[in-house]
Amino acid sequence: MNDLIPIVNKLQDVFSTIGSDTVDLPQIIVVGSQSSGKSSVLENIVQRDFLPRGNGIVTRRPLVLQLVNIQASEDSKPVEYGEFLHTSDQKFTDFSEIRKEIEAETARVAGQNKGISRSPIHLKIFSPNVLNLTLVDLPGLTKIPIGDQPTDIEKQTRSLQNIQNKCSIILAVSPANVDLVNSESLKLAKQVDSEGKRTIGVLTKLDLMDAGTNALEVLTGRVIPLKLGFIGVVNRSQQDIIGNKPMTEALKAESEFFKRHSAYRSIASRCGTPFLTKILNHILMNHIRERLPDMKARINSLISQTTQELLSYGDPVLDEKTNKGALVLKLITKFSNDFVSSIDGTALDISTKELCGGARIYYIFNNIFGAALESISPCGNLSVQDIRTAIRNSTGPRPSLFVPEIAFDLLVKPQILLLEQPSLRCVELVHEELTKICHSSGNQELGRYPRLHAKLVEVVSDLLRERLNPTSSYVESLISIQRAYVNTNHPDFIGGAGAMSDLVRKSEKKRREFEKLNRRANMGGNMTHISPLSGPSISSKDESQDGSPLSDKESSGSKDLGLQNGISNNAWAQRESFLTYFFGAGNKSDRTILPDQPLPNRNGTSAKTGIDMGELERKLDNGAIVDDAIHLTDREEMEIQLIRSLITSYFNLVRKTIQDLVPKAIMHLLVNYSRESVQNRLVSELYKEELFVDLLQEDENLASRRQNCKTMLDVYRKAFEIMNEAM
Repeated sequence: MNDLIPIVNKLQDVFSTIGSDTVDLPQIIVVGSQSSGKSSVLENIVQRDFLPRGNGIVTRRPLVLQLVNIQASEDSKPVEYGEFLHTSDQKFTDFSEIRKEIEAETARVAGQNKGISRSPIHLKIFSPNVLNLTLVDLPGLTKIPIGDQPTDIEKQTRSLQNIQNKCSIILAVSPANVDLVNSESLKLAKQVDSEGKRTIGVLTKLDLMDAGTNALEVLTGRVIPLKLGFIGVVNRSQQDIIGNKPMTEALKAESEFFKRHSAYRSIASRCGTPFLTKILNHILMNHIRERLPDMKARINSLISQTTQELLSYGDPVLDEKTNKGALVLKLITKFSNDFVSSIDGTALDISTKELCGGARIYYIFNNIFGAALESISPCGNLSVQDIRTAIRNSTGPRPSLFVPEIAFDLLVKPQILLLEQPSLRCVELVHEELTKICHSSGNQELGRYPRLHAKLVEVVSDLLRERLNPTSSYVESLISIQRAYVNTNHPDFIGGAGAMSDLVRKSEKKRREFEKLNRRANMGGNMTHISPLSGPSISSKDESQDGSPLSDKESSGSKDLGLQNGISNNAWAQRESFLTYFFGAGNKSDRTILPDQPLPNRNGTSAKTGIDMGELERKLDNGAIVDDAIHLTDREEMEIQLIRSLITSYFNLVRKTIQDLVPKAIMHLLVNYSRESVQNRLVSELYKEELFVDLLQEDENLASRRQNCKTMLDVYRKAFEIMNEAM
């Protein structure tokens, strides 16, 4: 049992070398507000003056105080001394020098402005007058900054109260001459130990309470219940400290106070510094014994985790050139395989959250590129005026019997050119996706060598960049090929006869719809005649031109005659239009370039509209004249519909071809070429003996992490050996 506390002291020394709190060690943490007598309690336990004193915050860094009992030998009296962990080769036999060293070390880390630091000072005191204990003295709790202290001094001091550790015992120091309801140390302890299972209350300044008052109710646990109880102590007064009153006399005076006080006489054996020291020693040893199995399991787990982490960093690179060459070749092969497997979808670490690798290329082909092509309307940017102008320009001064093919070629080629931009963008997207795959290729081992990884990415990026221009040029040539020769004999092209048949079918369908509407109107008693060409001719009943009713025969004849503008005669009107289309215009309106516009007078001005023909001639000379007539003849309407039908059919045919050929070209010229030649390119560029040393330079951060990991593993193993000795 007596060896348990030294075991914890050894563990503290071992873990302090790495500055890590990965293992929670059993210890006693002393908390209290300023002027609560906290420092005096510690000095009474050690029976030496060694702590800094003064106004405001004196303890500005945690002090890990390890007390080691040394036995007197038969030949000589043991010498009391102290050792600091940061000056382990120096022994301090003068305890005033220990105070100076604490002040100097505090100022070195925390500065001179009364600021605080969480970096602890480790002090070990060897003395025959102490029991084995481990105490952690924390900076006193304060609320108001004094002098040049930081404004958040209260927050800083509270953040240092590391009492959340369930392995620690809380020694809450409170002055008895202040209401315990306002005790900062007890408030803080209650926040982390609400049941009071690991808190020991220490009442100081019992001798300074008002006459007629005492703290017996508190010391007997009837005010604030703590499982480990309250212990009362009497420290030296400020006058005693100034007068350098010996500790032995101070402890004797404390004992006499409790024995003679009427209220405390009955509990005198459970009060005072000697009793506090024994209780702390007993509690700490029992606590260590309870926590030792968990500590050993924790350290064993840390050894396993740290070993795995160290293995992940790999061994340092060997100096032999053959080994370096083999390592470079191995990493190149691994990088190439990762690049290819990502494209093929055979990688081991395939993501289930998002598309990656080859799946994204497939998405580009079928979703992005396909949708871009489908969004292009075959005749979306061709107005009626554009089509009519193209037809007229292609016929020259002569009217044509048929729709000229030159107009069709003139209009369809710019439409085919609209497919070029989405096709080139598809090439760029696939190139970008391959570049992303390149950057994400490689494993953790390759991450050890940032220069090699950067070179691998650079070489593959250059390869992809080389293939980008040939692929883009080939895709451009696919569009140029389609524009170079308009194959109207293609079996899937609708052709002139098909377009005409389609136009007749649509007209016939429209005629039937109008007939159906008129029948419904006639059945309802409404004699409205709706014409698909000229619109409805409304009459409530059959009347003559002068308004008199017609006879049945006249009415019948009138209806027959009216079919020229009505429904029944529409089929004949369509046939006449087709004849007009094939054999040219046969009436005056078809021969008129600008309908309803009379010939100009000799002075150049239209007699009916007053149009200045001279102005039109000047526009013609300047090349600015356009056919701005908005009226279309039946022939023109039919020609425009026919041209639209032919353009749509041929454009859809070309679009389907481009949608099929562009992905194939990209796969052949860019994707497959890159995946098949990537390893050969990498080996030829990087597998050179003069590059090995530079390529295999390790990442400095990784080398540092490996060294830190190795140091921690040594510490954990040493701690495990110490615990094995104890068990």
